[in-house]
Formats: sequence, structure tokens, C-alpha cells
Amino acid sequence: MFILTDLPDGFHENPYPHYRRLREDAPACLQPDGSVVVSRYADLDRIYRDTTTFISDKKAVFGPKYGVDSPLYEHHTNSLVFNDPPLHTRVRKVMVGAMNPRALAQMEPGLELLIAGLLDEMEGKGEVELIEAFAGAIPIEVIGNLLGIPRDQRDPLRDWSLAILGALEPQLTQEQEAHGNQSVTDFKAFLRTIIEDRKANPGDPEVDVLTRLIHTEGDHLTEVELYQNCIFILNAGHETTTNLIGNSLALLDQHRDKRAELIANPALINTAVDEFLRMESPNQFGNRLTTAEIELHGLTIPAGTDIHLCMGGANRDPEQFADPDEMKLDRRPNKHLAFAGGAHTCVGLTLARMEGRIAVGRFLERYPNYEIQPGAERGGRVRFRGYARLPARLT
Repeated sequence: MFILTDLPDGFHENPYPHYRRLREDAPACLQPDGSVVVSRYADLDRIYRDTTTFISDKKAVFGPKYGVDSPLYEHHTNSLVFNDPPLHTRVRKVMVGAMNPRALAQMEPGLELLIAGLLDEMEGKGEVELIEAFAGAIPIEVIGNLLGIPRDQRDPLRDWSLAILGALEPQLTQEQEAHGNQSVTDFKAFLRTIIEDRKANPGDPEVDVLTRLIHTEGDHLTEVELYQNCIFILNAGHETTTNLIGNSLALLDQHRDKRAELIANPALINTAVDEFLRMESPNQFGNRLTTAEIELHGLTIPAGTDIHLCMGGANRDPEQFADPDEMKLDRRPNKHLAFAGGAHTCVGLTLARMEGRIAVGRFLERYPNYEIQPGAERGGRVRFRGYARLPARLT
């Protein structure tokens, strides 16, 4: 039996054989706490589309997990991803508007400059740690710019983000929970001056997400909703994009024939990024709560059950993807679920693809013969899949 809170040996190194057994033998896998892991593509696709039977509101789950008076409870129950309409509709509308084609086109030159600068800094070093020096440095700058956070104040953002998202893991130590709660508290205090300044001096709402959040039309966000969704934007755009870039570079080192193919045909980068997302989804699990009793693969699931959506397993389902364990840089169609689906499809998917396309493409141009070195270290999480360390030799 697959148990999220008691993972089998070797899971973090390679979870995909375990996901395969789940799909084949227990596609609706009951957990000791009464929750259920679902791993087949068709089931996840159905659940994402049915927002009546499967809701995103997690108050009933997060209350017992964090305590209803905790900073983590306040954050996660007010952020976009764990809400249904009307809050989800209001905040999503703001974010979608800020990710319009004009705004993204304006961001691209700055992103090119940022990545070129990071690649320049690696020049001549021989060996670098790619998460700190490259993959993790890119989204912090991008999201920092979206929210208008002064560049010289961004140092703590990554640690806060990792701690807050880490608290979503199925099992927490007291230390992890305390670090997550303190990070929410510190993040809110950090934002206070920035938000008050933006209220007094609004930016261009076409490109300034924080200004848009403050000056929403119609029903304005409450103060709690405003602060917590600022935190959510940074968290959602940070770790997942870091994982996308790091996982992509690791995959290309593991499949050097594919790396040579991509270098020889750089136009493949757009479909390649989606294949990296499918093969090593930065976000491996999502969640929904049932509102009615349902039956799935012979298992009766009561109302109020927490459903763990195994995106990492669904993205290698042979019923949806031919040769799912094979990397195909030109795979079409590629309707992976790395960005979830339905009403909660990731708002920043176009921005994430752009970051991945430019970061991986420019890295290959500059360092086509890089080699990942011993000492690569996975992040050790269930929900998020990426590297904590990814040392590489640049040749």
C-alpha cells in the first residue's frame, strides 16, 4: 500500500515506479487518515472540471493541521489556490489581467538581460551550483518585479517561500510548522511598508500586479486577502519555476542525445519545455475536497474526503501519453497536468513557460557541454519535485 506519510525507500529519487503501481493496482488509494490518492489522468481531468463535487476550499483540512488561529491557516485559507468563488474569481481576474500579452511582451527583454547576467557571472568558474546561481535566482527577480519589491530587499523571499510551501507537506515536524508560521508573520510585516507605499503611489496597473490587487474594481480584497495573495503570488511563481528550470537541466544531462537534438534544433524549445513539465512536474500533488459521496474504482468515498491528486502519476499515464517514460522533445499533443486544470489552471503558465524557454535555451547556447556533478540533492518533498542542490561543471 502506498502511504503519503510513510513513503517507500527511494521514493524521492524516483517516484515514478510507485506511481505506476498506484495507477495499475490502486487508482483510488485509501490512506490511513481517510484521505484518498488518485493517480490516473482521466480521473484527475474529471475532478479538475467538476468544481461542484470537488472543491478547493481546505478550511476543514487546514484547521486541524495548523490550528485555526495560526498564521499558516490564515495564509493557506485565503490564498487563491485553496479557494472557490467568489474570492477565487476576484483574485484570478486581477492576476489574469496582469499576465496579458502586452505585459508579458514587456517583461521578456528584462528577462533576457537577467538570464544573460546570471550566465555571465558563471563564466570561468568551472563548477557552479545551478539552483542558487541560476534556477532559483530567476523567478525571485521576475515575481519581485511583478510586485514591485525593491531589489535590495529580496534576500529573505526565497527562504520564506520554501518554509510556507513546505508546510503543505503531508507530514510536518514541529520545527517545520514553527518555521512556516514565523515565515508568514515575517512576510506580512515585510509587505506592510510596500503595500502602504503603493496605496499612496500607485504603479501602472497594466504591469504592476500589486497596484491591481489594491485597486480591484467592484468588491475590493480585504486586508487579509490582499496580504495573503501577495505572499501566494511569490510562492506560486517561485518554487515551481525554480523546479522547472532545475529539473529541465537535470533531464537534459540524463538524456544527452536529447540535449544534442535540442542544441541542433533550438526551435524545439517550446515543445521541449512542456515535455520537461510532463516528465518531472514541479508540482506533483494537488488537493480537492468532496462535497458528496462518490464511488471511484470500487471505493466509496464519503463527502468531506480530502483527495490527493497525483499529477506526477497522471502525467505518465499510458492511457493519455504514448511511451510516457520516454522523452519526446516534439511531443504533440501534450495535455499534461503540470499546471493543474479546469478553473484552477495555473494563472502564470504563460510566464512560467517563457521563463523556462529562455532560461534553458540560453543556458544551452552558453554551456552546451555542462555536466551535472556528484552531490545533486533532491528537495525531499512529496508535493513539490525539484532539487535543493544541483552542482554542475561548465565546460
